[in-house]
Amino acid sequence: MSYKSARMSDMSKQRRTILKAGGALAATAILPQVSYGQNKAGGAGSSEIKVALIGCGGRGSGAANQTLHVEGTRLVAMADAFEDRLKKSLKQLKAQYKDRVDVPKARQFIGFDAYKEAIDAADVVILASPPGFRPQHFEYAVSKGKHVFMEKPVAVDAEGVRKVIAAAKAADKKNLKVVAGLQRRYQESYLQTYEKIQEGAIGDILSAQCYWNGGGVWVKPRKKGMTEMEYQMRNWYYFTWLCGDHICEQHIHNIDVVNWFVGKHPEKAYGMGGRSQRIGKDYGEIYDHHYVEFKYDDDTIMNSQCRHFRGCPSKVSELLIGEKGTASAGLIKDNDGKIIWRHRNRKAPNPYQVEHDELYRHIRENKPINNAHYAAEASMSAVLGRMATYSGQEIMWDKALESGLSTMPKTLAWDADPGPQMGEDGLYPCPVPGKTKVM
Repeated sequence: MSYKSARMSDMSKQRRTILKAGGALAATAILPQVSYGQNKAGGAGSSEIKVALIGCGGRGSGAANQTLHVEGTRLVAMADAFEDRLKKSLKQLKAQYKDRVDVPKARQFIGFDAYKEAIDAADVVILASPPGFRPQHFEYAVSKGKHVFMEKPVAVDAEGVRKVIAAAKAADKKNLKVVAGLQRRYQESYLQTYEKIQEGAIGDILSAQCYWNGGGVWVKPRKKGMTEMEYQMRNWYYFTWLCGDHICEQHIHNIDVVNWFVGKHPEKAYGMGGRSQRIGKDYGEIYDHHYVEFKYDDDTIMNSQCRHFRGCPSKVSELLIGEKGTASAGLIKDNDGKIIWRHRNRKAPNPYQVEHDELYRHIRENKPINNAHYAAEASMSAVLGRMATYSGQEIMWDKALESGLSTMPKTLAWDADPGPQMGEDGLYPCPVPGKTKVM
């Protein structure tokens, strides 16, 4: 099964619109005040858009903050697996936005199924739970006719990607607007670099390098009385069924940029990975480094690396190598290393804000936008890389996307078995290349 980059011409038009609008995108108060078609919650002719937040951690709270920067939005419902996380987010948002945060106790939903009631209460939903849940949340939101902002990745395994692809097609049929949190596609320096490459500034792209090398993220200590499910949910970053590994959760940004600029997804992946520094009972089952060679169907190569090593230099970037030169975000050089173009707008709008501005502009103007197609492709590309590093095998896109291996637990409950279990030494077993089966 092949999945090409969807709606390239529409995305090109969207990019040009964003570039022309520039900083004016934030001025959403001037947008036309219209009703929202199938979304009746605001009432006939109402300009208010009711929003629900699903997943109230740091990124979810940040996305809600950006949505509430848009004129005419109101947060009316919140859902999270953990009450303490919801309460903390609600307190922070309420302090900043006052009566535009209208989430009484009756619209505060807790638990694994809480997302359903929150989605039912709103016109637009923000999906920012751990990404393992994204496919089912997106599927439900689309089935209920809701517009969506969803964080990346949109899935952590092939089964989840297939669900997102199907829901994305359903969203198109329902004229729903969907924006995904791959914010580089809304960042002026990337957009202008893309346009320059399309104009032939570096010739045909021959290869690419991309990196997300950093020091890693938080750890939540195990507390007395925690079930295994709660512990893994609190430490979702360290378990594949919840996070997809950091190649999916973080490095997807860089992989997506290369896919975007090349105009397609990889055909296959081959690589290596493991754990060398982040070893211990606090770090779950995921790797702390991945290196993947992705190959496209025209023999273009993307060399991808990501790691979580403390005490080492950080590097988060992409480099496109073409016939006539090289390009990175906001910078193009010829083959002699001479700079031939540079992005110079130091007042470019915040891409995290722009993606929300664009979602609501498309809703109000009833214009099509659906980032779920390329977000699914980017997520599957990252999963493809993880499958290659975990197994040590060369993995083909079509076979990987058809894989029936699901990472999700069979039952979602606090006393249920989440899957990964500690050994007698207190460590979670991690994948072993040459032994681990990924399909």
